[in-house]
Amino acid sequence: MSIATHDRIPEAALDWLRAGKGAALATVIETWGSAPRPRGSQLAISSEAEMAGSVSGGCVEGAVVAEALEALGDGVPRLLEYGVSDEEAFAVGLACGGTIRVMVEPLGVGDGPDTDLIARLAAARAECRPVVYAVRPETWERRLIEGPGDPLWEAARARLASDQSGFEDEWFLAAHNPPLRIAVVGAVHIAQALAPMARLAGYDVAIVDPREAFASAARFPDARLMSGWPDEALAEFGLDTRTAVVTLTHDPKLDDPAIMAALRSEVFYLGCLGSKRTHAKRVDRLREAGFPDAEIARIHAPVGADIGAKTPAEIAVSILAQITERLRRPETRP
Repeated sequence: MSIATHDRIPEAALDWLRAGKGAALATVIETWGSAPRPRGSQLAISSEAEMAGSVSGGCVEGAVVAEALEALGDGVPRLLEYGVSDEEAFAVGLACGGTIRVMVEPLGVGDGPDTDLIARLAAARAECRPVVYAVRPETWERRLIEGPGDPLWEAARARLASDQSGFEDEWFLAAHNPPLRIAVVGAVHIAQALAPMARLAGYDVAIVDPREAFASAARFPDARLMSGWPDEALAEFGLDTRTAVVTLTHDPKLDDPAIMAALRSEVFYLGCLGSKRTHAKRVDRLREAGFPDAEIARIHAPVGADIGAKTPAEIAVSILAQITERLRRPETRP
């Protein structure tokens, strides 16, 4: 599993340091109103003014870069506050403005974090280990939180579970979760559109299909192809709270084992292609297999948000939209 290029923010800073350049990390630590980027969003800046990531979608990046370059010169971290006007907000797709507070940390300089700490953060991210970067702006104390034993562990675990960074008393806790994942069962036309869309959205994608004629490198270039039987492939892939499962084959012999495996897991989304009539038959089979109605109700079928999608690409858009909604608005889950 790899981190999407556009999400390699600490890694970009570390690359610059290893190349002999200076580097700073800017992090959104508080927001008010319709802020362009959520808490925890980051922008890496090199001593040559190279950038990776964003803290505002373009509204204040120039000012943050200037502050970061100054911080690299004097070694002093900064806490900055910016108001985003309604006009600037409209330019980046928001209805109204807001205010953001940004923390700028020069790496390996003065009161900034040690390079070793950033390297350990990058290593945890590369190994897909959930980790929280904790910093206390009053004193510029910092540490990584990865498990029980740390006084802030319960707060850190809650931040990881909600996938939201924020303050716990005087400590800012930046949640770094492993990449989200999607297992697509059925190497069909819709999957050919869904796989690249999901990767652009930051998901690690696996295509599961034992039919070699469907699951071919020619049809799915650069995709992870799994040719085992769906339930066995999903067990190998691993199903957890950061995973979505989508079944697209229309064939109960392939879809049902995957659906049953997903229902026995903690996946945050399970969507299945098929008409209401097809799903009614699916529900009957699951009941016969011993699944209670409360579990079966976790299935989103017909799959996808109701946007009138017709083509394979439009259906893929509707699926990714529904997955996003279930992830970001968990209260709307069945």
